[in-house]
Amino acid sequence: MDTHAFASLAHVRVLLIPVGLIRQTSFESYAAEIRSFETLRLGEIPADTKDGRARFLPNPLSKGNLHISFPTHPPPRSHSLLSLLRPSHFPLAVIGVATCSPTDSLKSLYSQFEASLVDIFPPGGIFPLVKNFWVFEETEGTTNLDPGESLPGLVIVPRIMNRKLHVGTLLGVLCSQILSEFGVLVEALENPLGNEYLNASLMPTLPPLSELPSPLSSLARNDALPTLNSFNSQPDMSRPSFTLSAAPTLRRNASTTAANSRQAPLGVQAQKKRLSTIGTSSSHGRLYKMLGDFFLLAGRIEDAMIWSEYRYNEAVQLFRSTHDPLWYACTLEGMATVAIIEAWSVGQGLQNSVTSVKEPWTDVSDRLQQAINLYVKTPAPDGEHMHSLLALLYCECVLRQTSLLFSVWSSKGWGPLAFTTMLQPGPKPHIPPTLTTDDNENCLNLERLSSITGISRSSISAVLTQLHGPWLLHLGQRERISVLEATAGFYACLGYQRKEAYILREVLGCILDLIVCGREEDGFSHPSGVPPTSGLGIQNSGQGSSWGALGIRLSESAAGNEGVLKLLKHICRVLGINLELVGLVEESDSRSPDRPLTLNDYDEDIFDELKEPCGWPELQVGVVREAVAVAEALPDFPTVAQFALSSLKSLQSVLSPGDQYHLHSTATRALITARRRGDARVVEYWSGRPIISISIAPLPAIRIPVEKPRSIQHKINDLVPLIKGIADPFLYNPRKAIGKGKTIVVQNEVLEFVITLQNPYIFDLELQELSLSTSGVTFESKPLHTTIPANTLHQVVLSGKATETGTLIIRGCFVQAPGGQVREYILPLYTNEEEERLSRKRRAITSENGRSKYTGLDRYPWNRSRKRTSTSASETSGGPSFRYLECKVVPDQPLLRIRRSSVTHGALMLYDGEKSTIRLTLENVSPITVDFLHFAFEDSTIEPAQKAIADGNLSVFDTYETEYSLIHNPVFSWDQEQAKIIAPNQNLTLTLKCFGKVGCTNGTIHISYAHAEDSNLKDSDVFYIRQVSYPLMVTVYHMLECSGMDLLQFPPYPRSQRRSQINPKNERLSSLHFEDDAGWCLFSIEVRNTYGSPFDVSLVRTQDGESAASSTTTIPPGSVSRLVIPVKKIRLDEESLAKPIPTLSDRQFVVAQSSLSQNEQRAQRELFWYREELLKCVRGHWHETGGTRSGDLSFRDQRMTLHMLEAFRLEIAHISLSIDSSDDLANQVARSGSRYYPKANEFVPLRAKVTNLTPSPVVFTIDLEASPSEYLVYEGVLTELPVGRLQSGESREITTSLCFLATGRFEISAQVRSFGTSETDSRVARTHVTAIVKEDT
Repeated sequence: MDTHAFASLAHVRVLLIPVGLIRQTSFESYAAEIRSFETLRLGEIPADTKDGRARFLPNPLSKGNLHISFPTHPPPRSHSLLSLLRPSHFPLAVIGVATCSPTDSLKSLYSQFEASLVDIFPPGGIFPLVKNFWVFEETEGTTNLDPGESLPGLVIVPRIMNRKLHVGTLLGVLCSQILSEFGVLVEALENPLGNEYLNASLMPTLPPLSELPSPLSSLARNDALPTLNSFNSQPDMSRPSFTLSAAPTLRRNASTTAANSRQAPLGVQAQKKRLSTIGTSSSHGRLYKMLGDFFLLAGRIEDAMIWSEYRYNEAVQLFRSTHDPLWYACTLEGMATVAIIEAWSVGQGLQNSVTSVKEPWTDVSDRLQQAINLYVKTPAPDGEHMHSLLALLYCECVLRQTSLLFSVWSSKGWGPLAFTTMLQPGPKPHIPPTLTTDDNENCLNLERLSSITGISRSSISAVLTQLHGPWLLHLGQRERISVLEATAGFYACLGYQRKEAYILREVLGCILDLIVCGREEDGFSHPSGVPPTSGLGIQNSGQGSSWGALGIRLSESAAGNEGVLKLLKHICRVLGINLELVGLVEESDSRSPDRPLTLNDYDEDIFDELKEPCGWPELQVGVVREAVAVAEALPDFPTVAQFALSSLKSLQSVLSPGDQYHLHSTATRALITARRRGDARVVEYWSGRPIISISIAPLPAIRIPVEKPRSIQHKINDLVPLIKGIADPFLYNPRKAIGKGKTIVVQNEVLEFVITLQNPYIFDLELQELSLSTSGVTFESKPLHTTIPANTLHQVVLSGKATETGTLIIRGCFVQAPGGQVREYILPLYTNEEEERLSRKRRAITSENGRSKYTGLDRYPWNRSRKRTSTSASETSGGPSFRYLECKVVPDQPLLRIRRSSVTHGALMLYDGEKSTIRLTLENVSPITVDFLHFAFEDSTIEPAQKAIADGNLSVFDTYETEYSLIHNPVFSWDQEQAKIIAPNQNLTLTLKCFGKVGCTNGTIHISYAHAEDSNLKDSDVFYIRQVSYPLMVTVYHMLECSGMDLLQFPPYPRSQRRSQINPKNERLSSLHFEDDAGWCLFSIEVRNTYGSPFDVSLVRTQDGESAASSTTTIPPGSVSRLVIPVKKIRLDEESLAKPIPTLSDRQFVVAQSSLSQNEQRAQRELFWYREELLKCVRGHWHETGGTRSGDLSFRDQRMTLHMLEAFRLEIAHISLSIDSSDDLANQVARSGSRYYPKANEFVPLRAKVTNLTPSPVVFTIDLEASPSEYLVYEGVLTELPVGRLQSGESREITTSLCFLATGRFEISAQVRSFGTSETDSRVARTHVTAIVKEDT
């Protein structure tokens, strides 16, 4: 396309065409070599002064340059009407470029060159003026240099080292020929007939020069020369010495000004009669305009400053009088170009634009604006063809004025850089360095240019806006594309991207019109009456109603499609639509991504719906429809699918249901057609993130493997349920918390994963393939084909199995839509850290929405992300790593089932405290041996007890009793000695114990088993168990209630009295089964039968060193009985009493702040430990009267009081009192048990025998007391009588004399304590005797 350079009127166009079988790369290489000569110095152009052709040739010492452009596309033949009006629009010369091999002949190549010229240029045209055929040698000696005859214009370009210099010489010769032909053409126009042709119409043309008569004689021309008035200070044409043959010679004096140069005498003798043949009926203004054009093209700036400007000014005056606005406007454009060429040649710099009151480009801009106005005033031509050319000239003039302002603005003012921009004749427009920097989209940089130059972007845009309107409608398709392309380029450089997109949409429309027209011209149009298939390149053909339809697929060419699609994507991107949001890739079966998914990829999938929409939705929807239609019209079926699916993904919230259906169906059809035609391109997955969650389907309880340490194999007495693992002594163990999150699965067993999918669209979304993305061990699974209903969440189940042991990592899923590429979506674990990170990013995105942090196109997401590349890179490098769902795959495990049970219907009925058994038969249904077996139990009483303990509201005593009930009285128990190896397909029968506990309503037996000696786990510290559970319904009847436990002091009885059977009282004493006559207490408790059947209840005493004893009674229904049995007193050492009340579990206790004193705490510990000893030696049993059921009677609900403690605790010493008489015989008769009968008024000895019962030596004192003391006299004192230090078990006797002064009953008591203790110390020994004093008879 034409670059519409400002100085195009001064460019000599030389058309380059390929000839023969030259390769495209070779042609482009040679063309680039030729194009390197953008200008030629006039001194390098050879001059020929033999005849009139030399008038436009430069002098040997001429200064200046000839500007050359080398297009490769000729103007269309429809532009031939502009051949005289705009000669710079046409190629003035043609260079055919060819290469020759040894087998080719130059004559045949030259014939092809001539044939190409016939096809390109219309017959009878005046252009091109010169035709050259250049044959380049690729290797030395390959060209056939004998064409057989002389071929005009044939040039052999040898392969030499400095070929560029040779090419420059050839171009100089070519330009000399062009300038010589200018003279020939001007001679033809000087004829009256030529001038008549020139003024014949608005856009005249000349016949072939051979048909025009030769110029008349000089005399005749001198006689017919009309008198022309001069309207300015230029030389007067009426002077006899005036000639058109040559330009005046300028003085090369530096002091000579431009004005003086114009007034210098002419150096060439005038040809007086050259213009005498111009007819008086035709104006010569057009001729003057053409002379100015040729001088401008000739590059003779020195002559142009006089003759070109002079001719243009004369033409302007004539055009004003003859009302020829079209030629007048073209003349003004030439004058504007002359001003720029003159400024460039003189080398004016930036200093002129600063010191001048008026900017130097203002006059040029005014002339161009005047020319634009003249184009507007030009009357409409009769034919549409001429109207189109008039519109083209108008548009080029607007572009020329825009180029002037743009060049000055972008070059920071008037200067060499601006001149270079305007004079650039290359195939691509020259963009100044001010707009090629990285920040060319920065509005601040663009506004800085406006501030420097005083030319605003809006003023340039206002000039350019004159193009748009009815003028474009009259242009041909090719011209319209060229003009719109240049317009879009200006808008892009000005930073008006949306205006650029608006213009490019029109460019795209023109291109599509040409595509459709080209197909119709090639016979690809649809037959009349046959509807076309929408965009699929298939048309129907038939031979009548009786024939079946025939589908014909045309073979379209894909050349140029990529450029059209690139243009379309750019337009949509400017309008906020990313048509490449869904990628188009080559089909591949590989599931391994080219690069690992990063945190940004995951976040982009998550936060797409939170991003703020940009652009005008209604406009975007319309543009999307156009984009899909354009891709269908090309046709490019994978791109059709890409555009449709990208639109669905990005505009889903604004698309109507009908549009969604249409885009989806269009994409589906396009993908099917592309696959049928063998296109290897497919689209990426497009419907957003389809996966919401992935979870492992719960395994059946019987198949769940549990990891256990090997140390539990040796804990045979561990009563904690194995299902809960080994009890941790800490409430929180951070080491255990680390291992959470891994699910244990078994090798070669089927796993099921539940995947939740979403479909936000109004149509059903089909997934051709859905499979798990895993790493670690090998995982075998079959892909799933599924369809997600519209606007719903849908769950599917994927199954597979791990074939190796190790860690299985579930990264996410592979998803593939029909006709699309497989894509992996990762799904990390939603940990607290991940939740916090996503929340922060979600807040950041939400806070940015609605703010004006970015302006213009910078608000689009892709521009924002580019600006934040460094920030996001730093965030990614320091961001958290992904944590995925992980499964630990363990070796193959055995499988057990419960074959049979002795419990009927799973219901168990017990009495409170009853002991029973049940039988279970286990069967190994796997091929793996079970060599580890363990039972754990649960019942309904465990959880409330554990909750009460965990709450911490119980006292220390209640906590101990609750734990004692949980550990020592479980509902179910078993003997671990029954565990045996169960071979594959074998059975094992086990017996379990049951204990009736009130409040138990249900229970569960957990059977844990494993293949512990697995060779794969030989060096491991852990092994894996499975569990099978057997639930039971339990009913426990409460029938016996215990209450009123008491301990009483048991008085000593003489052994002879207990053995006597005469007295019934002695008989009862003998049934109590106690041995010694001291150190005993009496245990009693009440038992109530609340059931409807009688029970035999027994108390059993078992104490170390004492014989066993029991007391049995039958309690009828509703009755209460008290059971009594003597118990030997005990004494606990200080070490035992100093121990705190223990806990039976390994719980972590928090030290409680107690308000009890030290003595109170000691008393509390004594009560606890003596109660424990009492419950160890006294037990209760019951037996159903007349039945077989029996059980234990629990006394643990009973509390011990201080009174009971005193009765049960053994004293520190044993003391006995006796009263002796002088008469032994009388003493024996007088003593009866603990009663003595002394005589009155006689001194009798009172003997107190003290025995140390403690294990260590103790110093004792004794206190005696008699009542009534007023009738008693004694020797010495009765209190704190020293006994002395007694060793353990040593006895000592203390004697005191007493005399009873009266008859009656006297109570004598003794109290022994260790020396130094207080009176309130409870650890004392007491005894008493009774003395009955009678009168002496």
